[in-house]
Amino acid sequence: MSGGILTQTVVLQASLDEQIETVFGPVAEFLSSIVFFTIPIPGLGVDFPVIVAWLVACGIFFSFYLNFLGLRGAKHAIDLARGKYERLDADGQTTHFQALSTALTSTLGLGDIAGVAMAITIGGPGAVFWMVLAGFFATSTKLAECTLGVKFRQVHEDGSISGGPMYYLRDGLALIGKARFGSVMSKFYAAFMAITVLGLMAFQSNQTAAQVVAVSGDGAFGQFVSDNKWTVGMFMAVLGGIVILGGVKAIGRVAAGLVPMMAATYILGCFAVIAFHIELLPAAFMAIITEAFVPVSVAGGMVGVMIVGFQRAAFSNAAGVGDAAIAHSAVKTDRPATEGFVAGIEPLFDTVILNTISALAIVITGAYLVPDAQELGGVALTSMAFSTVAWWMPYLLAVAIFFFAFTSILAYSYYGAKGLGFLFHDAPLAENIHKIVLLAFTVIGSAISLGPVILLADSLLFLLAFINIVGLYFLAKVIRAEVVGYWTHLKNGDYEADRSDEVGDLAREARVAAGLSERPEE
Repeated sequence: MSGGILTQTVVLQASLDEQIETVFGPVAEFLSSIVFFTIPIPGLGVDFPVIVAWLVACGIFFSFYLNFLGLRGAKHAIDLARGKYERLDADGQTTHFQALSTALTSTLGLGDIAGVAMAITIGGPGAVFWMVLAGFFATSTKLAECTLGVKFRQVHEDGSISGGPMYYLRDGLALIGKARFGSVMSKFYAAFMAITVLGLMAFQSNQTAAQVVAVSGDGAFGQFVSDNKWTVGMFMAVLGGIVILGGVKAIGRVAAGLVPMMAATYILGCFAVIAFHIELLPAAFMAIITEAFVPVSVAGGMVGVMIVGFQRAAFSNAAGVGDAAIAHSAVKTDRPATEGFVAGIEPLFDTVILNTISALAIVITGAYLVPDAQELGGVALTSMAFSTVAWWMPYLLAVAIFFFAFTSILAYSYYGAKGLGFLFHDAPLAENIHKIVLLAFTVIGSAISLGPVILLADSLLFLLAFINIVGLYFLAKVIRAEVVGYWTHLKNGDYEADRSDEVGDLAREARVAAGLSERPEE
């Protein structure tokens, strides 16, 4: 009897996979062919994805345009996150640290655990060097987009906040005389965001279930989990639902508690691997540096490995996508640039520090050199590296992956709900419906293969980046005035000086220009 039920389950799952493939497959392939369009580099035999060049170019531009304040202001950003300049009487719903933690919940995770291993298997250890370099430039992109997120946010009568690219695309572009263009771009961004997070969350729960199955063994429990992976997604959905239905304040509190814990767990695991193979550490560092310029076997040589590193960095920190600006918009502050500086340290922690530690654990153990490394997947290779220390280390990794994925639910639910809320004028019903749908995708994602859906989600994610960065370029002068002006006040010792354009004034004027609200009294 049990065998018959199992057979029916397998057939049903295969049928569901085929239906998903039929519906999403052609759409995903068409969209990905546009978003991930590549340009062949003559003489090297490699293709450069245009969207990756678009993201990296944005980081380089704003790094120079903002005088590298994303890096130079790192110490000040840490002070802000620690609460040194906290203004609890300012509009907002979260502290600087809570906003930072909420944003990090969506970037920390499989991009660091699986993405780094994938980069090394494809581009060799040298890909890590270019990932880190791209991470430094990404600090300025985060600084730019999150400054705008606060500057053009909306503060509702009940004190709740709505902000992000949807608002600065609409209101910011209206301010410079491009109201119609901004209206169209903002609606596309909001709709794509609401859809994209569903696929991304399904992928997170799918990979979490896979790792739980991998460490569950061959006993009765392991067989049960293997046959009922949806239970992993259900457990995550129930826990996530308890938090996200409480709104951004609850998300911020939980994220502030979990992010340091899960990051510390994973980092300690990586350090244990490095310490266990400490005699190989110099060789690992040398491989990362030398193979960045003289790769062993990568198509296109240095340019080829550079492309791999830049691409994985883009997936890792999502600088330019604009989603982090949604979380940072809810911060308690009356100076937009403060949260821009706080956001700037995200790529430093995520891409520069955490990815480097992950890479050393992979390279130092030689896990990326096993046969069929690319087919095994990033999580499996990271688990293999952990297992060189002790048999129980993959279980530690499973715990870290679970919490990485769980906290991603918190961020994705907020981003998607705000995207849908923008389209329906912040109606609570629309936002709550999206949260329920996302929790459902968490369960579905853990149980089935989602190749076409993930391809579609990735395509939409980077389509968001294209839309967002267009807005950043148009609003570059607004960004520079805000960031450089704030930095000048700070360095002159007049941090508390009155400002002529208090937070919200430009946003209100922009909505007036777009015909969205009454003109305020003069």
